[in-house]
Amino acid sequence: MLLGLALLYVGAVLFLNGLWLMGKIGDNEISIINIFSGLLTFLIAMYLAFGPGADANSIKAAGLTLLFTFTYFWVAFNRYSGADGRGLGWFSLFVAITVVPVALSTLGSAASVWDVWFGLCWAAWAVLWFMYWLLLAQKKPIAWVTGLVTSVQGVLTGWLPGYLLLDGVMGPAASAAEAPAETGFLHLAPLLDLAQLVDAARALAFG
Repeated sequence: MLLGLALLYVGAVLFLNGLWLMGKIGDNEISIINIFSGLLTFLIAMYLAFGPGADANSIKAAGLTLLFTFTYFWVAFNRYSGADGRGLGWFSLFVAITVVPVALSTLGSAASVWDVWFGLCWAAWAVLWFMYWLLLAQKKPIAWVTGLVTSVQGVLTGWLPGYLLLDGVMGPAASAAEAPAETGFLHLAPLLDLAQLVDAARALAFG
């Protein structure tokens, strides 16, 4: 359930940040979702790192989760500080490089449709953070395109899987002993077959 909770708000913050980059939301208003999502992922990361049952895998997952946390806090800070975003841009490059091997490891050890999907999510996030580096540190004129990609990824890599997990459409999370460290993020690897995913997406789209 922690994975579903976190992904739901990762989806929300990415979707809204994308709209903000496209000029649909004001600077001051966008801060609240970034602060909330940052606090939520921070608390989850602390539980993974220091809670009961913490081990090397959960600490690794906490470290990866904090990459999201720090990004959201930095976005919120820049809205009030007036910073030009170059620091966040260079941090985004650091994150993009860091999560590439996570994506490759997850895809390389994938044993289910969920594993493949989650590996592709990591790859998508790597591309997204790289785009933030181009936009913020290199000052490329790609704000609108970056916003569109951010919002789309918010739906496909956050909101949809998060909702399906919380709604119980996906199978139960694997145990800590079974969850591969490569999946990262939250140390949980739910099981999902292709038919479940297609049926759930169809139900969400058409009611």
